[in-house]
Amino acid sequence: MIRVWFLSLLLTLSLSARSTAVPTQECKAFNNMKHTRNTHHVILDTTKKYTILKHHKGQNLILVKGEQPAQRWVDDACFTKGSGANVLPVTSSVVNIDDEIDDALKKLDITYNTKKYKNINSKKYNNENISRNNLLALSWHNAFCETHRTKKECRRRLLSILKPQYYEKHFVLHGLWPQPKNRTYCNLERKYITMDRYKRWNKIPDIGLSSKTKEKLSKVMPGFISNLHKHEWIKHGSCYGTDAEQYYQDAIDFTEQINSSKVNEFFVKHIGKRVTLKQIRDQFDSSFGTGTGKRVELKCKNGLITELWLHLGNGSDIASMLKNAKPVHSRCQKGLIDRAGFGR
Repeated sequence: MIRVWFLSLLLTLSLSARSTAVPTQECKAFNNMKHTRNTHHVILDTTKKYTILKHHKGQNLILVKGEQPAQRWVDDACFTKGSGANVLPVTSSVVNIDDEIDDALKKLDITYNTKKYKNINSKKYNNENISRNNLLALSWHNAFCETHRTKKECRRRLLSILKPQYYEKHFVLHGLWPQPKNRTYCNLERKYITMDRYKRWNKIPDIGLSSKTKEKLSKVMPGFISNLHKHEWIKHGSCYGTDAEQYYQDAIDFTEQINSSKVNEFFVKHIGKRVTLKQIRDQFDSSFGTGTGKRVELKCKNGLITELWLHLGNGSDIASMLKNAKPVHSRCQKGLIDRAGFGR
């Protein structure tokens, strides 16, 4: 608890150092750094002052009160540092929140350096205690990228049109989550939990995967390039009851079972078309046995099917695990199977 308080104090002090300024130009305020979207067509008011949250690569992240989203990106040129009539005197430097969090984490580690941290994956596990009630979240990567275009794993290669990538026609692993859903962050040092919650996944140490498992995982989990695998292990895998190697071997195996089934064939055959939950559940029944489809939940966003959530009970394979789980309700009943690329 003291460590959490200490980090919160450091961040609070850093946030208090934010500066405010009045713009000298009526600039457009964009949702993102690429300036591709400006929700509600927001333009800065040269008679008002704005809080500057962060400075990065010639741009400022500012707070525009009353707007959604309230955090907007504008160029440095929109604010003139100096003694102009419209400029508030800057009494403190603009805070880079990313740097502040990193500094806070470093200070946290130094403060508690009298205690030697254990290796992140050094815990001894008894496979008899492996989680028997899990949720397997599989993403349709084309739809994920349609709504997360700036992610590293969504950058298309020039030759991908001629030679489609694996993830363009297969389900990919989002995560394997022990249930109930509040079963997270098990037996971990507070340091790693803090890193994860502040999305400092690249700062998390290696989790001890073999080169073979890393190779397979990078294929079925495109987010591997963004260190998603570290996040998933810290938050969920630590509660699975095995080490990270076994956890991901199981998750990869489960994903491949779906990708080699009629379920994946159905999705590939219907790319660009709308399908229903009933049709998808029928494919599960055909592949894994009658009634297994009732354990599948459909996730959608903006009319696109984004994920399949498979509720798994005890068993030796997907078929038995689905049969031993409880039937679930799905809010989404139908959606479009998105093609690779944007704007499809």
